[in-house]
Amino acid sequence: MQPSADFDPARLARSLLRRSRQGALATLMAGNGDPYCSLVNVASSPDGSPVLLISRLALHTKNLLADARVSLMLDERAAGDPLEGSRIMLTGRAEPAGDEDLAILRRRYLNAHPSAEAFVNFKDFSFFRIRPKAAHLVAGFGRIVDLTPAQFLTEIADAAALLEAEPRAIDHMNADHRDAVNLYATRLLGAEPADWRCTGCDPDGLDMRAGATTLRLDFPHRVVTPAALRQVLKELADQARTAASPSATASE
Repeated sequence: MQPSADFDPARLARSLLRRSRQGALATLMAGNGDPYCSLVNVASSPDGSPVLLISRLALHTKNLLADARVSLMLDERAAGDPLEGSRIMLTGRAEPAGDEDLAILRRRYLNAHPSAEAFVNFKDFSFFRIRPKAAHLVAGFGRIVDLTPAQFLTEIADAAALLEAEPRAIDHMNADHRDAVNLYATRLLGAEPADWRCTGCDPDGLDMRAGATTLRLDFPHRVVTPAALRQVLKELADQARTAASPSATASE
């Protein structure tokens, strides 16, 4: 089935990877290879690949330690018929986080799931990253497509300065520019007013959360330095301030 002309599958796939907070993880049972599926919380690494914090006592963890091949289904939890919402199924391998990645994966996961602070230091819990091999995206009739990782993951090889500055930038936006964050959500993305906070940024965009609701604000161009991030966030704030609110437009 060919996608319709106005469909941008790579952009939607990236959005689902960044916005999703839960997913169905499929592993192979250790010993007999039978399929096994479980519900897990997820976050995204800087390049968009999924991050898990799972207990080594859990059956799915024992399975993937025996055979790292997994699949992960993410969906946008649309109201009404869930099959009308977009979803993506990733196949790949689940790998334990290396020492060089642990700090950033931990920070990004806890930004997405603050309640995990209660058990993140338990000895049986570990961070894993899913390295995608392929993806199957379903976004409605005429919008079904297979994707390679190069199409939906974010290139970060040239963004070391941005990733190093990410925690400071997020803290600064949440402490000093909450008005701009709320304008991004309400004016640029059409969300309802709420206690919107930044949870992460990468070369392609900004992640935000209010309660259980998540949003993804795409940048108009790639950003790989702190200076470029400051500039694009200012430009987006200016754009949001001049944009009409959705409620005002609806009442005209």
